[in-house]
Amino acid sequence: MVAAIDADMHLYETRGMWAENSAGADRDRTLRIADDELGHAWLTLGDHRIQLAEVHHPGDVAAMGEYRRRVRAGRPALASYDEALPVDFWDPAARVAKLDAWGLDGSVLFPNFGLLWERALSADLETLRVNMAAWNRHAVAVAQQALGRLHPVGHLSLRGDLDWVHDQLAALSAGGVRLAMVAPALVDGRPLSHPDLDAAWAMFVDSGVTPVFHVAAFPTRAFDDAWTADDPDQTTPVLFASFLWAAPAMAIADLAVHGVFERHPQLRLGVMELSAIWLPMFLRHLDRRLRLPQHLRRAAADEARAAPQRLHPPPGPGRRLRRRDPRRAGPRHRRGDLHVLQRLSPRRGQRPAAGTL
Repeated sequence: MVAAIDADMHLYETRGMWAENSAGADRDRTLRIADDELGHAWLTLGDHRIQLAEVHHPGDVAAMGEYRRRVRAGRPALASYDEALPVDFWDPAARVAKLDAWGLDGSVLFPNFGLLWERALSADLETLRVNMAAWNRHAVAVAQQALGRLHPVGHLSLRGDLDWVHDQLAALSAGGVRLAMVAPALVDGRPLSHPDLDAAWAMFVDSGVTPVFHVAAFPTRAFDDAWTADDPDQTTPVLFASFLWAAPAMAIADLAVHGVFERHPQLRLGVMELSAIWLPMFLRHLDRRLRLPQHLRRAAADEARAAPQRLHPPPGPGRRLRRRDPRRAGPRHRRGDLHVLQRLSPRRGQRPAAGTL
C-alpha cells in the first residue's frame, strides 16, 4: 500500500520557542511573539515588529483580510494569540491525531513564521543563525516525538562560514530531519552555483538532508526592490505574488547550467508552494540549452580542466523537481499543477520525491 504524505503543512511557533531552544547567552538575539497595547500579537525582534503573528485557517482568506482591517482601524483584538491558536497547530501529538482523521500517513512540516523573518534579519548574520538554529533544534524534537509521522523541515542560510552549515546539517540528520529550507536567492551577491558554495551541496548529499525551496521572505529577490517600493507590506509584497515561480526557476537554471547537478548526481531538490504550472515550459527551454553533442561536451570538459580560470564547468542535465502537494495550489491552477506532475512522473516509482522521506 502506498503511503499518503502531505508535502506542505506548517507548524506554528509558540511565543517563546526561539528562546527556549537557544543558549542563555543568545536569548537577547531571539525572536518572540509579543502583544501590542491592543492585544494584537506580533512577530518581534527586540522592540522591532516584523509582521503580525496572526492565526489563520487554510482557505479562509476573507477572515485574514477582516482581521488586518481591524488592526489598521485600531480596534482591540477579540482573543489573545494563545486563545486563538488551536492545539493541533503547534503540538506534534495533536497534529498526528489530525493526520489520522484526515487519512494521511504523514506530513512535511515547514515553520509558520519562519517564512517571514529571514529578510528582516539578513543584516545580522549571527542573529539570523541563532534563530535558524533554534528552529532546527525544535524540528529535531518534533521529529523524535512524531515517530515517523511528521517530517519537519530545517531552516538554513548558506551565507558566511560553511562550518556552521555542516554542523546544522549534522544535527538535523542525526535527529531524523531529512529536509532543510534554503532561499532560492543570491548568497551575499553570489549565485547558488558559485564555486565557494560547492562544498555546501556536497554537505547536503553526505548528510542525507534534501534542500528545499518554499515561498518566503527571501533575503534577496528575483526582481529589483524598486518594483514594490510602494507596498506597505515588504514581507509579502502583492506584486511578487504573481511571480512566485521566478526565484526557484532562476535558481534551478543556475544550478543546472553551471554543472552543480552534474558534479553532485545524488543531489535532490524540493520545491513547495511555488506553483508547478510553469514547469513544462521551463524544462523544455532549459533542456534545449543544455543538450550538446557528446564530442562537444568532452571537448568543453577537457578545455575547462586545462583553463579553469577562463571557463565554467561544462553544463549538465538538470534534475526534476520534488513533487509538491497539489492541494496547496490555488483553486484556479490546482488541476493544472496535478496534470503537469502526472505527465512528468507517469509511474509512481519514477516520481522525483520517491525515497526522500
